[in-house]
Amino acid sequence: MNIALWLFDAAQRWPRRPALFAGSRQVADYQAFAARVRARALHLRQEHGIAPGERVALLMKNSCDYLELLYAIWWSGAVAVPVNSRLHPLEAAWIIGNAGARLVYTDAGRVFEPGALAEACRELPGYDLPPLPAVRGDELLEPWPREADELAWLFYTSGTTGRSKGVMLSHGNLIAMSLCYPLDVDPVSSGDAVVYAAPLSHGAGLYNFIHVRCGARHVLPQSRGFDAPELFGLARELGAVSLFAAPTMVKRMVEQARAQGYAGEGIKTIVYGGAPMYQADLSQALDTFGPRLVQIYGQGECPMSISALSREQIADRAAGDWPAIAASVGRAQSCVEVRILDAEGQPAAPGVPGEIVVRGAPVMQGYWDNPSATQAVLLDGWLHTGDIGFLDARGYLTLTDRSKDVIISGGSNIYPREVEEALMQHPGVFEVCVVGEADAQWGESVVAFVVLRSPGSLDPQALNDWFVTRMASFKKPKKYLFCAELPKNSYGKILKSQLRQRLQDPTGPGGNP
Repeated sequence: MNIALWLFDAAQRWPRRPALFAGSRQVADYQAFAARVRARALHLRQEHGIAPGERVALLMKNSCDYLELLYAIWWSGAVAVPVNSRLHPLEAAWIIGNAGARLVYTDAGRVFEPGALAEACRELPGYDLPPLPAVRGDELLEPWPREADELAWLFYTSGTTGRSKGVMLSHGNLIAMSLCYPLDVDPVSSGDAVVYAAPLSHGAGLYNFIHVRCGARHVLPQSRGFDAPELFGLARELGAVSLFAAPTMVKRMVEQARAQGYAGEGIKTIVYGGAPMYQADLSQALDTFGPRLVQIYGQGECPMSISALSREQIADRAAGDWPAIAASVGRAQSCVEVRILDAEGQPAAPGVPGEIVVRGAPVMQGYWDNPSATQAVLLDGWLHTGDIGFLDARGYLTLTDRSKDVIISGGSNIYPREVEEALMQHPGVFEVCVVGEADAQWGESVVAFVVLRSPGSLDPQALNDWFVTRMASFKKPKKYLFCAELPKNSYGKILKSQLRQRLQDPTGPGGNP
């Protein structure tokens, strides 16, 4: 089934229901949304010869045009390749070429130099809504038929350990992921407004489907990105606002809300995921916004749908087991099974860390044109995530770290997240990231990059003295490197690879304390 049928159905059921908003201004109801999408789909087919199964890339900031183009691609039977708009043109050109895209839409149609793209690929401006083409009978009156296992979304990973890989997500994958949302994350009604403050090319974009299916409103901020004061204004004006946010975005929302005396009016749900939410930050968010937070855990290879932790459990700080529950990423979502495997590939006992593996309907078809990488992570139907964690006796999943981030010092495993959790409890610490550094004596040593709330308010010795009163001494950082900010990608994930590079250059940003 073509997932664009959900838009076709919504336009028939609720033609006059508000659909697309540029800021607080409505630009289309569902009937107009579908008509604009069909016009674009016909343009793809008639003017550019795009055939079902061919790839069309999007390298744009968030906008109503972006959402229309996504659906036009699927409506025509083609495959969407959303690309992070913050990538360098050379990086984006590699992805577009690897995907074999015939077209790439950019904001103004002038991103790539002549010769940067393959000869068969053309760059077009994404903001132009083509005039309604001459209708040839009933051509594309409905979305082009697609099977559940046919490719819909080609998502390229962040590529922190080399060239990014194209995750193949089928129509069936996207449908399964979307149906988990109202069951495991948050019920959706027609009165809801989903605000795309994070990039549509990533997790925020994946949440569009269920909101289309339910006939909800889709709000594209005028800033075309994340701006906390703008978001609060939209929430107050539109009401029942939901959004997906990385923990760093939630942290910035809290800081801004406290500065302007905002308490979450108009916000229905903040779904956070993509990186750890430290308990100190979570408590501050609850103090500021109340019971509006839901956590999800997923990967590009199993998008947004490995586990979820409900707003009720996150908000219930009176429960005796709240610290353990809040430190978890919840229980498996409805459409997946989750296991923990030990070093021998056998199921681990409750509470014992191992690799997280998952199987179910949302798990990717594989990596695009990369069978060896596919075979390395898809084994006997199970996706090997590369994440380390444990399941408790009640089925709650707790992440410890990525397998590649575990620090082995003196033969002992040290999980950066637990060190970060301890440091984040210090009132003077704003952000922290822990990495390993090669050590001739211990194999690896612990290094903490720290952003202080007030620069110069702490020195390494004071922070270390505080740390050892809360955690085993062998886990303490050997170095504390104070910096103005931590490097992040456009999704809010801290780039540990850049921090490791800083350790190779002590004179670079961060420096030695």
